[in-house]
Amino acid sequence: MKYLHTMVRVSDLDASLDFYCNKLGMKEVTRRDNDKGRFTLVFLAAPGDEDAQIELTYNWDPEEYGEGRNFGHLAYRVENIYQLCEQLQQQGVTINRPPRDGRMAFIRSPDNISIELLQAGDPLPQQEPWASMENTGTW
Repeated sequence: MKYLHTMVRVSDLDASLDFYCNKLGMKEVTRRDNDKGRFTLVFLAAPGDEDAQIELTYNWDPEEYGEGRNFGHLAYRVENIYQLCEQLQQQGVTINRPPRDGRMAFIRSPDNISIELLQAGDPLPQQEPWASMENTGTW
């Protein structure tokens, strides 16, 4: 596994960018606007450490974030998402968001920390039982 990023939800993207970039000295690495999902993702990294990023998630529709809700998830790149999810499931781990697309899954730690698993490289071809598996809980 390789650590990728930590996601936090932000209520004011401009104020957050000012804090992380202008005050802490981080640099914007990538920005993605999703019109359909009505959110913007901005990935930041400390200069010289672009492999360890923070993902700022800005939802366009106002939402109140209680303590803990603003923290989103930890993310790890994995070599074979299907194989890992199968191993985790056999060990009693609930797959909250199955890797239906061969690219992304979500699980939770015993302390309810949401963990995103992302397939290294291109998504794997869809396969059962994952392709038709429903979500369980939240992530």
